[in-house]
Amino acid sequence: MILGEIEARAVEDVRRRQDEQQARAKREVRWQAAIDEAKNEAVRDQLAEVLRDQAGRWQEVTVLTEYCLAVERRIGELEGAADESDLDSARRRLEWAREYVRSIDPLIRLPGMPRTREPTPEGLKPTAGRCGADDSSCVSGVLGCWSGRL
Repeated sequence: MILGEIEARAVEDVRRRQDEQQARAKREVRWQAAIDEAKNEAVRDQLAEVLRDQAGRWQEVTVLTEYCLAVERRIGELEGAADESDLDSARRRLEWAREYVRSIDPLIRLPGMPRTREPTPEGLKPTAGRCGADDSSCVSGVLGCWSGRL
């Protein structure tokens, strides 16, 4: 009787340890998936920031180019009617403005894929707000132990 009870408890202990091991392995898989997803989102956010910056500079270049064309037309309209020193000053300014526009134009060279930084735990925190109800698979639940895991 006692021997059977000891064997039953031993079997139960083995089963419990196996269950705990499986649960730990599942948590690890969910943890890694959450970290991978958060890293992908952080890199996507970095790339989107660069894209928005380049698009903003392109818009500025477009506006300034239109402005330069308008100044050039105005100079042409005033040829012979305006003071020559004023026209020369306007031409010099126009030449400088066009050089400036070329210097900030993001499309002078084809834009390549930007380099990204490896996301830090702090960089992943904005992603943590997108977690589901299951905290065990949530990035915010693993950020505290991330540095010790990598």
